[in-house]
Amino acid sequence: LRLLLGPAGAMMNGGQPGGQQGGQPGEQQTRIQREPPKQRPPKGTPVTRILISLAITLAFGAVYFYFKLPAFNIHDTGFYWLIFWMCLVFTITMIYLKGFRANSTIGYISYTRKKIPAPFWIVIGIIAVVIIGSVAGWELFRSKDYSKLITVEEGDFASEVSEISWNQIPILDEDSANNLANRKLGELSDLVSQFTVSESSTQINYNGSPVRVNYLNYGGFFKWWNNKDNGIPAYMMIDMRTQEVSVVRLNQGIKYSPSEYFGNDLTRQLRFNYPTLMFGDTNFEVDDNGTPYWVASVVEKKIGLFSGTDVSGAVLVNAVTGEMEYYDIGSVPTWVDRVYSADLLVSQYNYYGKYHNGFWNSLFGQSDCTTTTTGHNFIAQDNDVWMYTGITSVTGDRGNIGFILVNQRTKEARYYSCAGAEEYSAMSSAQGAVQQYNYTATFPLLLNISDQPTYFMALKDDAGLVKMYAMVNVQQYQIVTTGSSVSECQESYHELLLKNNIIQESDDSADGSGGSADRETVSGAITEIRSANIDGNTIFYIKLDGGPVYYTVSAKDYPMAAVLNVGDSITVTFTPGEGSLISIKSLTITSF
Repeated sequence: LRLLLGPAGAMMNGGQPGGQQGGQPGEQQTRIQREPPKQRPPKGTPVTRILISLAITLAFGAVYFYFKLPAFNIHDTGFYWLIFWMCLVFTITMIYLKGFRANSTIGYISYTRKKIPAPFWIVIGIIAVVIIGSVAGWELFRSKDYSKLITVEEGDFASEVSEISWNQIPILDEDSANNLANRKLGELSDLVSQFTVSESSTQINYNGSPVRVNYLNYGGFFKWWNNKDNGIPAYMMIDMRTQEVSVVRLNQGIKYSPSEYFGNDLTRQLRFNYPTLMFGDTNFEVDDNGTPYWVASVVEKKIGLFSGTDVSGAVLVNAVTGEMEYYDIGSVPTWVDRVYSADLLVSQYNYYGKYHNGFWNSLFGQSDCTTTTTGHNFIAQDNDVWMYTGITSVTGDRGNIGFILVNQRTKEARYYSCAGAEEYSAMSSAQGAVQQYNYTATFPLLLNISDQPTYFMALKDDAGLVKMYAMVNVQQYQIVTTGSSVSECQESYHELLLKNNIIQESDDSADGSGGSADRETVSGAITEIRSANIDGNTIFYIKLDGGPVYYTVSAKDYPMAAVLNVGDSITVTFTPGEGSLISIKSLTITSF
């Protein structure tokens, strides 16, 4: 019968082929695996399970907040991650206490939706809010709003950007300033073994002078432990004109900084005191009295939920006492030089340059679409610091069509139309002028020399030491001069401008800081005389009776200055300017 009926007969005769009862071992194993897992007995009463789960969830949330420090703000993505993880922890705890087991993730999700609905629907709501909020900020829909993040006005370079004399030019870039600070720290035996110089520094105007300030970090956890009671005892200030590094020691040490641990950590202090604010960059500055502060930019999202970053204010933190105060963007103290970071300003201008004629124009016609060049620098002017960067076409031209200056405290933006070389072409031109030395040019600083937009840069050797200086005309970058000192470089540049008929002799003086009609002459007895070696050249600083300023003169230009003494009478000619240092045009000794 089995032979006649085949497998069907075999199934009738015992349920398995060949008449075997109970099936093959492999099929038994498959049937066992498909059975639902054995459930654990639930722990405690329903109320107890909820209370335990809530306690564990809150403990997890507190630890997460302490380390991740999200803002309690719907515009902060970290806030949504906090809620998500807390819902997940609550759900897992509840499932465990209820004793439920499932074969798959889908089984757990299905159980959660039916038995623990609150966290399930909260997570679904979070996902929906994030998706909708992100889509609401897409550039496709909000291009005009992106273009309005910054307002750019046309400016006149010659009248709005002040000319400065050679001894007022900031000759240090950030890398050089940091190197000088590290060398200075190495000379201080009481600091070098315990602290390190921060990798970044902030350019500020300190009592009218361009300087960079570097804060110190603890050298590690144990060095923090040994010094935490007294704090960080000093900070570094580097004069960008003279390259002089000052170690500013404090009566009371800095107790709040990024290198602190636990409660005194700067970011943690800001979050605990302002739990709903979102912070951008935090930079180190000092007020006019030399008191160290942290300036924490407060940011907001203006487009959708997570897009259109802008600054709405700043929190100023006294680095010694920890006292802090919030200021709206319009009421930030004038001694603060940086509230808007350079990266944010560059990003906002790029939105403006790309979208001010609409989204589709940015893709196809690209009429009047512009973008910033790679890199930026800073200009000290009107007791503020302005960020500079070049502007070029989005098609990737090698030349600039202009440049912008943006105030880092107020976001006042000026565009100057000036077709010329972009920064890296100018750097190559400067390096080519001294190619025999293989020097590397720093990113240019934009200056007004003889009413001409001029790139100024330092030339470094392989060790990072400044060896020479270069000036390149922005509009005609084949006009390039170099010199072993700033004054020598500027004088050569002025002569080259005259030779190429770019300026006339009556337009400027020999150093590009004013015409002869603007010069003044003063005579008097020397009441104080000092000297300093700058770039291998001796500079004398002379104060006359009845005068509050120092007149500066180079020994290279006037060797007789080396024999002057207090009490000698001289006559000097100079171009009036701001500041306590004035470069003279001529010097005459009237009596010894």
